[in-house]
Amino acid sequence: MKILEEQITLLIPAKYEKESLPVVLDSLKQYRFKKLVVLEKFDIETLKSIKKFNCKVTFQKKPGYGAALKHGINIASSKYICIFNADGSFRHKEISKMMSKFNKNNNLDFVFASRYYKNGSSDDDTFLTYIGNKFFSYCAKFCFKIKLSDILYTFVLGKRILFKDCNLKNDGFSICAELPLKVHYNKFLYLQVPSREKKRIAGTKKVNEFKDGLFILCYLIKYYIKNFLIKNS
Repeated sequence: MKILEEQITLLIPAKYEKESLPVVLDSLKQYRFKKLVVLEKFDIETLKSIKKFNCKVTFQKKPGYGAALKHGINIASSKYICIFNADGSFRHKEISKMMSKFNKNNNLDFVFASRYYKNGSSDDDTFLTYIGNKFFSYCAKFCFKIKLSDILYTFVLGKRILFKDCNLKNDGFSICAELPLKVHYNKFLYLQVPSREKKRIAGTKKVNEFKDGLFILCYLIKYYIKNFLIKNS
């Protein structure tokens, strides 16, 4: 059965994105996607900036990127969810490529976009984020046999019920690694497509390369130890 635009909710976590989010929403007007914007209650400026747009706004219960994603997943009601960042770095036309993979395979569960697969690229990577992304993706491939080249890129389209079945726990950016790992370990059917990340429109990155990188590394180590103990118990 062909996947339709109205069956997809674009889950858009946003924090201090008053310059970029209106541009992103304006670029999506031509589509029939449902749009769910997740904000923190104190982010009044971002809320004011999108009043004229046809989108649903909800406030996350806890701070953090992961908390925003979890909250959106819990309240979305469409058949599919596509995580779509508010900073303007994702190309909306690439959603069609992701949809086409579902249309070719009804058993498919998730499609992950990748900046490092085939003709993918990034205009937003710094030297540190590039090295970090490559390192963590290699670790995931080596330690967990995950078949993805870019595990920290959360441009993902998947079945809503399976997003919920992943039972995501992280409130911070470690959720970027948690999602693909749990998709892999739950044996959901997934694949990747190349993506060309744009430079963010305005503002600053919310990721702290060192602090968040350390949290992600700790999460990967804990996840590896946990699964090693399970296999050998």
